Amino acid sequence: MIKRTSARRLPALVGAVAVTRAATTALRSRAPGGPDRWQRKNYAGRAVELYAGPAAALGAAAGVVALPARTRAAAALAVLAAGACGAYDDVAGDGDPRRGFRAHLGALRGGEVTSGAAKLFGICAAGLAAGALLKERPVDKLLAGVVIAGTAHFVNLVDVRPGRAAGAVVVLGAPGLLREGAAGVLTAASVGAAAAVLPEDIGEQAMIGDAGAHALGAALGAAVVAGNGRAGLIVHAAGLVAAAVYGEKVSAGAVAGSSAA
Repeated sequence: MIKRTSARRLPALVGAVAVTRAATTALRSRAPGGPDRWQRKNYAGRAVELYAGPAAALGAAAGVVALPARTRAAAALAVLAAGACGAYDDVAGDGDPRRGFRAHLGALRGGEVTSGAAKLFGICAAGLAAGALLKERPVDKLLAGVVIAGTAHFVNLVDVRPGRAAGAVVVLGAPGLLREGAAGVLTAASVGAAAAVLPEDIGEQAMIGDAGAHALGAALGAAVVAGNGRAGLIVHAAGLVAAAVYGEKVSAGAVAGSSAA
């Protein structure tokens, strides 16, 4: 079984690349809702497309189709839910200056459900559900959920310049391509989808947005969960929580600085 699953890494990688590219082309030709919905300004003020984000989510999900049913369901749930929540924030949250957990939770306490808060709770719920499918013991299920949701958040956190998020998935996932079993297949799916969008992302023709960053992160998180026992999950969860706390401080500082200016 291990050898048979390991042999699926290359098809997973190639399949993720192919589906991502095909989905990008299809979305670009159809432009659901009109082309304007799929246009954004990047950090430099250049107009870029958003097709790559949903396409990467579909590609990463397609890359896991050869896995056993339970693992496949967990990975698809994590990736597609994270991508959907991110896509909702890309559309509904466009123009919202609030950043970070604190800002969105603060708005929630005031009775306003922001797109960022909906994304946060949606991805956390999907991560926990996927973790429950991937692990057997309650503690491991919880840790797995933290790792999946935390990795999705981490990849989105580094998405501050062209190619950063997709590049991070490729670099961080590359060693996992040597892993046996489901971990290797899941890594191949995440790396393949990220590699497929990377050239246009770096070239500032497209951005993956929250949809792509969260989906790719969730796929990579599922790979980490599949390849680690409790000790590894604890280490990864602790690192991701620390990164989230640090990112929150940076976001708060950036917002405060822009307000002062």
